[in-house]
Amino acid sequence: MQVGIVGLPLSGKTTIYNALTRSQAETSSYGAGRCEVHTAVVEVPDPRVDLLSGMFRPRKTTRAKIQYNDVSGVTAGARGGFDTQVLTALSTCDALLQVVRAFSSDEVPHPDGEVDAARDLAALRLELILSDLVVVERRIERLPASIKKLQGPQRLAQEHELVLMETLRDTLEAEGLISDLELSAEEARSIRGYQFLTAKPALVVVNAGEGDPEPDLAWANHRRGASALALMGALEMEIAQLPEDEVTPFLEEYGIAEPSLRRMVRECYDLLGLMSFFTVGEDEVRAWTVRRGATAVEAAGAIHTDLARGFIRAEVIAYDDMVACGTLAEARKRGKLRLEGKDYVVQDGDILNIRFNV
Repeated sequence: MQVGIVGLPLSGKTTIYNALTRSQAETSSYGAGRCEVHTAVVEVPDPRVDLLSGMFRPRKTTRAKIQYNDVSGVTAGARGGFDTQVLTALSTCDALLQVVRAFSSDEVPHPDGEVDAARDLAALRLELILSDLVVVERRIERLPASIKKLQGPQRLAQEHELVLMETLRDTLEAEGLISDLELSAEEARSIRGYQFLTAKPALVVVNAGEGDPEPDLAWANHRRGASALALMGALEMEIAQLPEDEVTPFLEEYGIAEPSLRRMVRECYDLLGLMSFFTVGEDEVRAWTVRRGATAVEAAGAIHTDLARGFIRAEVIAYDDMVACGTLAEARKRGKLRLEGKDYVVQDGDILNIRFNV
């Protein structure tokens, strides 16, 4: 999973990036006229992996991973003119964290003077809209000439694409997001290759100051495919740099339930409709990420395509049952380890062993 972090200059998005990745990227002037991308891969914290690893004592423990891409600040008024490196980093992401500033600072004044998170979110989204509009208009210009050269199903497919692109253009020109549209599954598939920024699920991160009251987020999460949360970026970055034994007392002192790293992972999984299943054994305990609703054969394919191609059955046990039984032998004895076919819908936390033949 890749998640892009985007925001206006001085919104604190690189601070958020440091909090999520335990990095120490420069924050003082990042994005001030420079086109840069920070990238870090972090392990998904999951206590279930730790417990299973303790039970099976494998040679190797592998956790799921998330890659965060932090791009330089998007300048309001740039009219979608993203640098190629920045656009590439964002287009490959599965979701976007849209960071908006809600904190005041005499040392780092807001470029527009007054702090207004709703205004900044609208300005940020407008730049994403304009970036997508450039791509859509370019495609609309080219399609008529291409259609004239085609016959049969290919011609019909591109005629349908032209109609769809015109719908996207009208939506974007009205400052709407592609994610606002209720596209059919076929339509969504047909535009997936364009990697439109406003089609991606978005999590609005309201970067508040220490001691600020909890902000009302109703204005930030009313769009389809979007949700919102608030956190204190500077404080969270400080937490991320602490030794592990100092984290819990620090959280208790400031009344923070959990570090932003854990909270953000959960929000991203929910936003993208993802879940984890596990494989266990003496060699390795491993967490795998699949979409909610994935079947047993799709889960097998996430492990290796050969397992999906030669799928026979899946041995399945729920995580809670595995913990209660203690061993696979005891699980079999209690009848908790069962065989499921390829159409079985995998549940979050399921432990799978794929039987296959190729």
